Amino acid sequence: QVQLVESGGGLVQPGGSLALSCAASGRIFSINAMGWYRQAPGKERELVARISSGGTTNYADSMKDRFTISRDNAKNTVCLQMNSLKPEDTAVYYCNAVLLRILGALPTSYWGQGTQVTVSS
Repeated sequence: QVQLVESGGGLVQPGGSLALSCAASGRIFSINAMGWYRQAPGKERELVARISSGGTTNYADSMKDRFTISRDNAKNTVCLQMNSLKPEDTAVYYCNAVLLRILGALPTSYWGQGTQVTVSS
């Protein structure tokens, strides 16, 4: 079984910063992309940022100047540094990994359970 465990969510004031972490564990042969998505109440889940195994990143336009994604391939972890947070960043943030459990398997997408980020004064 594969597990993605997020940490680092919480309450922060507008303009503040927060860092999220996600660790993948279990039977994993290799991880292709890792990323963060978010879902606000009444809205669909959307991409925040994604990073390939080679370090190529892509961000949602509204976040690329404020958020930074990074990963540690040796530890199967991905982090999201969020700066200049706004109330509209309030959402549940989900970690995602596209990985192979064994050599030759098809890439499969896994999700964490989500961590709440609330930006409010």
